Amino acid sequence: LAPSLPLQEDFVYHWKAITHYYIETSDDKAPVTDTNIPSHLEQMLDILVQEENERESGETGPCMEYLLHHKILETLYTLGKADCPPGMKQQVLVFYTKLLGRIRQPLLPHINVHRPVQKLIRLCGEVLATPTENEEIQFLCIVCAKLKQDPYLVNFFLENKLKSLTSKGATNVISEDILKGEDSLSADTGQSHQPEDLPGATGVEPAESEEEPPHQMDDLSTSLDDLSVTSLPEAPVIRPHQDYNLVNSLLNLTRSPDGRIAVKACEGLMLLVSLPEPAAAKCLTESTCLCELLTDRLASLYKALPQSVDPLDIETVEAINWGLDSYSHKEDASAFPGKRALISFLSWFDYCDQLIKEAQKTAAVALAKAVHERFFVGVMEPQLMQTSEMGILTSTALLHRIVRQVTSDVLLQEMVVFILGEQREPETLAEISRHPLRHRLIEHCDHISDEISIMTLRMFEHLLQKPNEHILYNLVLRNLEERNYTEYKPLCPEDKDVVENGLIAGAVDLEEDPLFTDIPPDNILSNQEWLNSSPPATPDHPRNDGKTEVHKIVNSFLCLVPDEAKSSYHVEGTGYDTYLRDAHRQFRDYCAICLRWEWPGSPKALEKCNLEAAFFEGHFLKVLFDRMGRILDQPYDVNLQVTSVLSRLSLFPHPHTHEYLLDPYVNLASGCRSLFSVIVRVVGDLMVRIQRIQDFTPKLLLVRKRLLGLEPEGPIIDHITLLEGVIVLEEFCKELAAIAFVKYHTSSTP
Repeated sequence: LAPSLPLQEDFVYHWKAITHYYIETSDDKAPVTDTNIPSHLEQMLDILVQEENERESGETGPCMEYLLHHKILETLYTLGKADCPPGMKQQVLVFYTKLLGRIRQPLLPHINVHRPVQKLIRLCGEVLATPTENEEIQFLCIVCAKLKQDPYLVNFFLENKLKSLTSKGATNVISEDILKGEDSLSADTGQSHQPEDLPGATGVEPAESEEEPPHQMDDLSTSLDDLSVTSLPEAPVIRPHQDYNLVNSLLNLTRSPDGRIAVKACEGLMLLVSLPEPAAAKCLTESTCLCELLTDRLASLYKALPQSVDPLDIETVEAINWGLDSYSHKEDASAFPGKRALISFLSWFDYCDQLIKEAQKTAAVALAKAVHERFFVGVMEPQLMQTSEMGILTSTALLHRIVRQVTSDVLLQEMVVFILGEQREPETLAEISRHPLRHRLIEHCDHISDEISIMTLRMFEHLLQKPNEHILYNLVLRNLEERNYTEYKPLCPEDKDVVENGLIAGAVDLEEDPLFTDIPPDNILSNQEWLNSSPPATPDHPRNDGKTEVHKIVNSFLCLVPDEAKSSYHVEGTGYDTYLRDAHRQFRDYCAICLRWEWPGSPKALEKCNLEAAFFEGHFLKVLFDRMGRILDQPYDVNLQVTSVLSRLSLFPHPHTHEYLLDPYVNLASGCRSLFSVIVRVVGDLMVRIQRIQDFTPKLLLVRKRLLGLEPEGPIIDHITLLEGVIVLEEFCKELAAIAFVKYHTSSTP
């Protein structure tokens, strides 16, 4: 005799013990735990595992052959569906889960495994908070894990929905299925059973009527009839295309009141969306409610937030991880009204973001578009467009938070299109409000409420740090494409000599300008010092290549603020060099982001530019320049935020933003302004106003020391807004000088 026979005899003994229970029992109300069924099922599993361990890898033993050939899983499914005896569904789920989890050889390709598995999947999540919920989610997750290992298997789980799923009499279903599962109860040996051919590429299951004809009635089926097992009849359903019941059952369980079950269901969905099979991705987004689940829950959680939440709370609430949404109000020392709702919303947004990040490409796009249409446009936009200041502030703070939080490129793209629109042609004043939300948000950067202005500017500042080319292009670059802010003057012979001496024809030498006399010597680096700190000229990067020498540009910014309006050299550690390290790090980060956008290394040749076109800097820069022009009359916090956004823009390694924002010597066309010209105008206004303020310099120094915490707060100083504005202006000029130097240094290094 073959040595494996005793194992098989043992296996058949346990299975017959289970089937005989149904033949002999008269009490079908006793719970399954009062019977020997759980013990027999456990023994069968142990035998299957032992059999596999004793055989060579990939070889199917006689016990497994018996299980497949006699359709034991079909029979168990039927008993589980009827929950006969009570608690049997739980036992069946555990058996399936352990079988799939503990057996190493691939079982799902067998029709007598994947068909009953598919049927059992349909039973999961039907009713929430059932006693079997835990077993249901364990079973679904093991199926997902198996599909992750072998993604092609997912095609077995996309069912043809054209057949009408009408119910047969429940009792007959049980007896028929048991009959089909039992060829002959006396059969002790299983036949060799080849796995069925895989269904067609579409994964459509053959209609159930194609199964082999029912066998003759025997004792088992008769006794099952006597048991009069009943279950809820299924309503007839006729649906087109394909069904993805695995997803539907997981979607139901994400609504479980038990948080652990819901999280496990979300993990299962995460595995399924990442499967590379295109048919599954299509089915996922077109034939299931996954898109609706994500967006409807986002919408309801957003709507559950209080009308007003402190923007600082929205910004500082701890980092949210969707799987760890377990917040206890009682344990929280920093609780605030609406914190529970805010954490729930942000953690679900994080889940959507991660899901889209993991998803197969076409599924990711479909899911992100659903979030765009059903949540961004449907729910967030009306809140951002409202007129209530409190409402604007809260909704902008929430937008700012999710802009910071998003990590999926596909969802970021949808968010960018939602905020900015898709336009890429140059802006005109007449069409400034073509994308209403963009127009409204940019207008909010210059809102009567300073809080709204600061929050909106911060949102744009974080948006500009995101790895998406359309952001800078839409806000700034599309208006600088033709360089029509410059006036083109062809060089005449004598001008060429001047260029070779490091100057550009027609440029104003600021050191000769009456505004820039009395510059303290320690704020200007001599030509020799700059040559030492600048990279050496190389054949690829000749020193005089038509660009103004960097030391002239840096000194232009350092000398912009007149000496009597400077206070930093009176306070230690506030020199220009403090900005160099930050500028270097930030510029390196921006270069890494922009590398794949393949920006040109030098500006578009003026001969090829359409300089006749009317220049408009665009709505975004217009508002920033307008605010910059009012720096002496705005609150300190607003000024910090405006200059912060402008310095971010000047860090981008694009030759046109560099020229327009950082080159003081650019020949501006008539009626155009640049960042430098805006600052020059502010300085002109400042020089006039300084004359009217008594003890200007001592007051300025006191304000700086108070801002740095070096002096205690004392009596209010008059002209405080102007004095704080001057300090921000001086620091901003030092920052721009540092950025210009770092950019030159980096681009000149071969």
